[in-house]
Amino acid sequence: MIGKVDHIGIAVSNLDESVKFYSEILGLALHGTEVVEEQKVKVAFLPVGDTEVELLEATSPESPIAKFIEAKGQGVQHIAFRVENIEAALEEMKAKGIRLIDEKPRYGAGGARIAFLHPKSTNGVLIELCERK
Repeated sequence: MIGKVDHIGIAVSNLDESVKFYSEILGLALHGTEVVEEQKVKVAFLPVGDTEVELLEATSPESPIAKFIEAKGQGVQHIAFRVENIEAALEEMKAKGIRLIDEKPRYGAGGARIAFLHPKSTNGVLIELCERK
């Protein structure tokens, strides 16, 4: 079911400063940014091999990213795994007793269809399932 690690989502307070670190210090190339209004987040994409780092900055205090930073500080917020069929993957997770945050896929950054698994069912890690066409 899992194809590969699609991306690692990192919550940041200041996207510009964080991009500067990842590009100038680590040498990763910025491949663009996108605002995802539905999730109240601005995302910067930095590919690393066949996966990528997604830096996530809240665009609203009600954003899940703002709440994450308030509770835990900046850092890794989620890991996303690529799946071929997100509906089938969600059904499989549900059948295995995994608690879902998203019963149905929603729009994610970069045109992906995404859904999150609840950390209480995944040993404390927020896992995203990600389908890209």
